[in-house]
Amino acid sequence: MDKNTILGFILIALIFVGYMQLTKPSEKEIAERKRYNDSIALVQQNKPDLASVKASNGTAVAKDSVTVNDTTSKAKNADTFGEFSASSQGVEKFYTLENSLIKITLSSKGGRIYSVQLKKYSKRDSLNQNHPLILFDANESNLGFTFVTNNNRVINSSNLFFEPVSGITKDSKGNQTLIFRLKTVGAAYMDFAYTLPSDNYMLSFGIKANGMNTVMPAGINSLDMQWSSKIRQQEIGRKFEDRYSSLQYKYEAESAVEKLSESKNDEKKLENKVKWIAFKDQFFSSILIANDAMNSTTLKSTLESENSGYLKDYSAEMSVPFDPTGKMPTTFRWFFGPDQYKVLAAYDKGVKGDSKLRLNNLIPLGWGIFGWVNRFAIIPMFNFFSMFMSNFGLIILLMTVVIKLVLFPLTYKSYISSAKMRVLKPEIDEINARIPADKAMERQKATTELYNKVGVSPLSGCIPSLLQMPILFAMFSFFPAAIELRQQSFLWAPDLSAYDSIMKLPFTVPFGFGNHVSLFCLLMTATNIVFTKLNMANQTTTDQPGGAMMKWMMYLMPLMFLFMFNNYASGLSYYYFISTLISIIQTYAIRATVDEKKMLAQLHAKRNNSSKNPPKKAGFMERLEKMQREQQKTVQKRK
Repeated sequence: MDKNTILGFILIALIFVGYMQLTKPSEKEIAERKRYNDSIALVQQNKPDLASVKASNGTAVAKDSVTVNDTTSKAKNADTFGEFSASSQGVEKFYTLENSLIKITLSSKGGRIYSVQLKKYSKRDSLNQNHPLILFDANESNLGFTFVTNNNRVINSSNLFFEPVSGITKDSKGNQTLIFRLKTVGAAYMDFAYTLPSDNYMLSFGIKANGMNTVMPAGINSLDMQWSSKIRQQEIGRKFEDRYSSLQYKYEAESAVEKLSESKNDEKKLENKVKWIAFKDQFFSSILIANDAMNSTTLKSTLESENSGYLKDYSAEMSVPFDPTGKMPTTFRWFFGPDQYKVLAAYDKGVKGDSKLRLNNLIPLGWGIFGWVNRFAIIPMFNFFSMFMSNFGLIILLMTVVIKLVLFPLTYKSYISSAKMRVLKPEIDEINARIPADKAMERQKATTELYNKVGVSPLSGCIPSLLQMPILFAMFSFFPAAIELRQQSFLWAPDLSAYDSIMKLPFTVPFGFGNHVSLFCLLMTATNIVFTKLNMANQTTTDQPGGAMMKWMMYLMPLMFLFMFNNYASGLSYYYFISTLISIIQTYAIRATVDEKKMLAQLHAKRNNSSKNPPKKAGFMERLEKMQREQQKTVQKRK
């Protein structure tokens, strides 16, 4: 190592030591940083306990537990909370806002929503006993706002005690309001205002400051907000309910609704402004709607263990606008209620010129054309029949009959096409016998010419079936999402939104079947096998190459559906059972009215007429023959 290299290392070391000395914090800065870190640590500890509280409407109930800081001295308490030391100690009290639909318990500790009960719904236990439906309670949910004071103290509202301004007030329209006040040692304060309208699932929430600019640093225009909640298991089938539970959100400038993964732990940081965030299970949601949007949002969804009684643990951290002077309040709305299409669509009116809320997009009705079929056909028909009867099994039956009648022209056309192919089968067999199997292209050409002469298209039977597919897939999405079917019994099924178990198995069958047997699913499978056998009897391809494999696959599909639908909503299996049964009846009815000998004579007459006046070939047939000719030329060149 030469002298210059050694000198270089010495200079680098001197520069490094000098930089460390220059940037070393003073004793005063070290003390300030220690106090700052202690404040943050205190914010993260001390959470509300799990004691259950019963509160009557408009009545405050004090808990017997000790206050948060009963073991700390007043001097240390003042040092930790600074201007907010006046609100750092107290007794947690509870207040209830209630209407005919919802009961909301508010806590003076944190000025937050403590629990929510939906009064028109219930939860059934394993003994089929009904219990109040609670979205969350105690420590299952938390809400807090973090802010910084002038002397660099980090405060979280969830650890402070609020005081009601004047108790619960009620106006002439039946709207109930409760204002919590967070006091400081001076004249500044912050109000949390809750207003619950009569007969409404939407709760208004506002934050209004008064002189907080004297307590908070200059330039503060936002608060950090934290919201978390565990999602209770409310339904019979956990696996099915878990599949339809997700954390969803909507950007302010977009109409589409996004979501985190339902099947695994997921976390996402959102860069754009967010209009609302929904903590959703299969049939109920807690939705936070910001009137002025949320920024720098981070969402997290964590799966809960199977025996915990919870499905998922959701959390959201975001920045929300805040005016410390109090000129502009920060306003939100909370929706706590059912994921019912007509209920959510009623709120789809927008606020202050913003884009529409589109809360009804929370309901998984299917994408594209399947969602349109549900929105504009299935749901209106379902609501119409619900106006005249309350038995949802009969409603599904009537819906199925109407759908099958509407689709009958397509069903009839599909059957006639299959019948034409079937009566031509002897002539197809003659072509196959005349032309060897190794000349597949020549066989296909002769068959195509026969179909063209008699005016039969192999696709004419497929197109009607394809046109029916949107309705089948739409119904597949509709039934698991229809809260109207929840806890509605029909025949042996106690709940049309869950599986109808008639037998518990002492073991679990793999491939999604589960540990029970669903009778509606068995009936659906049986009718599908009968319908498949009926259709295969009408086919002309079972004795052609690959026909045996196709026949095997057609019979395998109903068995696959047995495993797939055994855990699905019994209402869906019931619909497919009735739909397939009607299809079988329609097939026999059409067969009884169609004279196949007369049909064959008509086809021969058309062929004789076409030999004199050759019909213009359809575009598809012409392209098919052209492709066949080109393939034949290619084969000949290779030889």
